[in-house]
Amino acid sequence: MKGWTAQIRAFVAAGALGISALMASSAASAVEIKIGYMKHPIQEASIAIMEKWAAKNGVTIIKIPMAYEIFMEKVTATLTSGGDQYDIIWHNDDWGQLWKNWLAPTNDVPGMDTVLKQTVDVAFLNNDGKPTVVPMAHTFGVFYYRTDLVDQANLPKTWDELSTLSQKLQQDGKVKWGFVGSMAMNHSWFSWFWANWTNNCDVLAPAYERDNKVLAANGWKPMIAEPCSQQVVEYWWDAINKTKISPPAMISYTRNDANAIFQAGDAAFTVADLTLYGQFNDPKKSKVSGKINIGFLPLGPSRREHVAWNDIWGWAIPKGVPAERQEVAKKMLGAMLLDKEGQIDLWKATGGPPPNTEVWKTLIEIDPLFRRADEVVFKVMQVIAGGYYTPEWPAIHKAYNDGVVGALNGSREDIPKKLEQAAPAIHEAAARTN
Repeated sequence: MKGWTAQIRAFVAAGALGISALMASSAASAVEIKIGYMKHPIQEASIAIMEKWAAKNGVTIIKIPMAYEIFMEKVTATLTSGGDQYDIIWHNDDWGQLWKNWLAPTNDVPGMDTVLKQTVDVAFLNNDGKPTVVPMAHTFGVFYYRTDLVDQANLPKTWDELSTLSQKLQQDGKVKWGFVGSMAMNHSWFSWFWANWTNNCDVLAPAYERDNKVLAANGWKPMIAEPCSQQVVEYWWDAINKTKISPPAMISYTRNDANAIFQAGDAAFTVADLTLYGQFNDPKKSKVSGKINIGFLPLGPSRREHVAWNDIWGWAIPKGVPAERQEVAKKMLGAMLLDKEGQIDLWKATGGPPPNTEVWKTLIEIDPLFRRADEVVFKVMQVIAGGYYTPEWPAIHKAYNDGVVGALNGSREDIPKKLEQAAPAIHEAAARTN
């Protein structure tokens, strides 16, 4: 009996040790992944895809939302200190080159072979030529129009047609304004930039170029004083002061101001992110719900072919994150990229085209809006990136925006002189690029 008792005790002890080891192993495998992001429908939808994988794999996601106004400053401080306050962060092409040295490469994330390479390579490569981003969605502006006011066949194809049709709709009492957009700093895409690009123009020469070596070889030359840029400013001056298709206060509008006017039914046309389609089409938020569609950007006098822009929002992993959490983060981001059902849900909920291009084939077959987005953006021959990919871009952008707003805020006759005066500040900012 004593022998049996000893064996039983040994067996129980071994079992206890096994349970303890199992509990220790379970505790060790329990991982928390902290995501720093902005509360935006696109980002929330992308995180929702990751949450499905996390729930199945014993990973806890801690969401840390931040306001846009403080996001970049706060995250940059963490990155430069080498901290691991966040395991995954929202990453934007605007600061892709600013952060590249503090982010882990993402070329080994499953599913990266499904994304549109050019949108990654233009802004998010580190010095070794490796990507530092995992795309969450495409983001680009489109020309929104009211389907209850104009049909697709009669959409304005040029700036002049936009003015003429807008005036008619205003005179007929259909809308208060023809076109509404935004002109304030950091909101330039929805007036200044799209008008530049549809007129063979840009911030720096040559137009549409984003390779810093080519821009440097051209002397970081501003285009703000070129005839094509003068035409842009004169068009908006006329839109506010002469044809009066746009509100006088548009010179100070943010995108939120412009979007609110369009949603209220007070404007026939706007240019805004396609990701806002869901908001514009929400009957709880918008008076134009069920009465909108998208089209090509109207062309200026210097261009004859369609043009579009296409960028991505994405996720990144700070280098300061410990290796074991980096591995989990990469697996989770890869699962997000390869979850086709989740990406279709993201599109339906937000109007944000998913990053996995394999999913596009399904959406083209089943979704009329995606077919239209494919036509007016993805299949356009001249598709450009919406920013310049140098750490100096914020300063370049501000100098440009100050110049065009300053020229617009005065007499039409003074526009050429004011644009000439603004050029040196843009050049000075751009030439600081290494």
